[in-house]
Amino acid sequence: MTALRPPIHVVWSTDQIDLSDPFQRRWYIQQVLTHGRAEDIRTLNLDEVAAVLDEMILPEDVRSLWRRFLETRHAQG
Repeated sequence: MTALRPPIHVVWSTDQIDLSDPFQRRWYIQQVLTHGRAEDIRTLNLDEVAAVLDEMILPEDVRSLWRRFLETRHAQG
């Protein structure tokens, strides 16, 4: 088990997340993309975010912002 104690501004419904569980990992990424601060986002693997972005339930403006960012990042790299 890879336990994480998430910041309260990102996850307020639990005090621990098992990042080795694929469901909990995607859910945590979704929470960070929606509610995270810059320091929270820096902890994410952006290649992983790109791989699971379409599987997440996100507000359309959040999904659009991340899709454009990731496409731009991929085009530059």
